[in-house]
Amino acid sequence: MKLNQLSSQIIKAAINVHKELGPGLLESVYQKCMAIELPNMDLNVETEVEIPVVYCGKKITDFGFRIDLLVESTVIVELKSVEAIKAVHKKQLLTYLKLTEKPLGLLINFNEVLLKNGITRIINTPLE
Repeated sequence: MKLNQLSSQIIKAAINVHKELGPGLLESVYQKCMAIELPNMDLNVETEVEIPVVYCGKKITDFGFRIDLLVESTVIVELKSVEAIKAVHKKQLLTYLKLTEKPLGLLINFNEVLLKNGITRIINTPLE
């Protein structure tokens, strides 16, 4: 499945969850619902995926960070339920993308009346 198709499916799953539950719940609730919704769409999903941190070729820690959702071993989905997405949330996702060398991330803020207003797509552009 191509990245655009995959990200569309993930967004569709998020919209389904948001239609059912609405805004204002905890991020952990939305994460559990997405972990049900995505496999219902025949997509492989892992939750709370640990990311090791490597510095100068040495592993500093096995679990420096945790990815909310990793879909089809390709797209990182970072979930939020906050008043507003801030620059630090986008930087967090970009860091996850760089540490894992994944091509695409979706930052989804479920605390929006219209979920489409809470979706940010971030592409990992490797340095040449």
